[in-house]
Amino acid sequence: MTIRDGSRTSHYDFELPVDRIAQFPTEHRGDSRMMVVNRSTGEIEHKHFSDLEQLIPAGDTIVLNTTRVFRARLLGVRDNGTPAEILLLRPLGESMWEAMVHPGGKLKPGRVVKFVEGFEAEILSTTERRTRVVQLNSRLPIDEAIEKYGHVPLPPYITRADEPADAERYQTVYAKETGSVAAPTAGLHFTPEILERLGAKGVRRADVILHVGAGTFKPVETEHPADHVMHEESYTLPARTADILNETRSSGAKIWAVGTTSVRTLESAIDEDGVFREKSADTRIFIRPPYKFRAVDRLITNFHLPRSTLMMLVAAFAGYDLTMRAYQEAIAEQYRLYSYGDAMVIV
Repeated sequence: MTIRDGSRTSHYDFELPVDRIAQFPTEHRGDSRMMVVNRSTGEIEHKHFSDLEQLIPAGDTIVLNTTRVFRARLLGVRDNGTPAEILLLRPLGESMWEAMVHPGGKLKPGRVVKFVEGFEAEILSTTERRTRVVQLNSRLPIDEAIEKYGHVPLPPYITRADEPADAERYQTVYAKETGSVAAPTAGLHFTPEILERLGAKGVRRADVILHVGAGTFKPVETEHPADHVMHEESYTLPARTADILNETRSSGAKIWAVGTTSVRTLESAIDEDGVFREKSADTRIFIRPPYKFRAVDRLITNFHLPRSTLMMLVAAFAGYDLTMRAYQEAIAEQYRLYSYGDAMVIV
């Protein structure tokens, strides 16, 4: 008998009906359903995201990733007129970017992808992790050209083209600093009103930044998770946030991470002595069972892809068996999954 304990990538497979993948957000932000998973009792409850304020006691702190998604998806054509796509990951300076490209086999160094007249990308080199270094050439300033001609980088399981509404809905209401190629999707459920009600109740807020790149969404293709190589992502934990988190801990209150990116930031930033200090750095942290959490007490997240680092992070936090049971119940209860889908809270 094969023991499934979360130690192998294949342990995170599950059957997902295609119609459970949310192709659009709810009509109104904050209207999503919310599964509440209790680690102590194993109980699973079904609520709505608007019930969140009832779950978080006064004095606890929610941690929000205030990164902002930019129009990282550039659609163009190769010299022979066939379609090509470049997904910008991070700037390297001098108008150069690291990027993922499609079709990967055709876009070798020296090839050019034209987006519009006066805006194109030249493939300069292939990195050790098979991404590309590209040079963007534009009549407009590069940032302006990206914003004008780029597309909202919806994930590939959203099979439609991006629409004007996505520019707002695939962005948190508290997004500030541009730099992400994917939204910190747990934060998409929050409205200004929900944040105001939490604040009025006495729930504290602390902001961090982790610019979401390939490290968050690159699939695990190795059977042994330890063989998977994470891409680095940059994060910042401001001094004010460190103060709030330390005060929260010293008072005995709990820290609620909103999204896996907030988890990765907090677990990367906390010092060996268990104290938070102002910090900016890159992280390649890969949280999977068995991982001992040092910075996070509660987790607000979405439902994630099979075999993904994000699902492994959730399993490390909630426990593998409880996580898989929660996912099966989400499917049975007709939850909407992934980026534009429903929420899960693990307490």
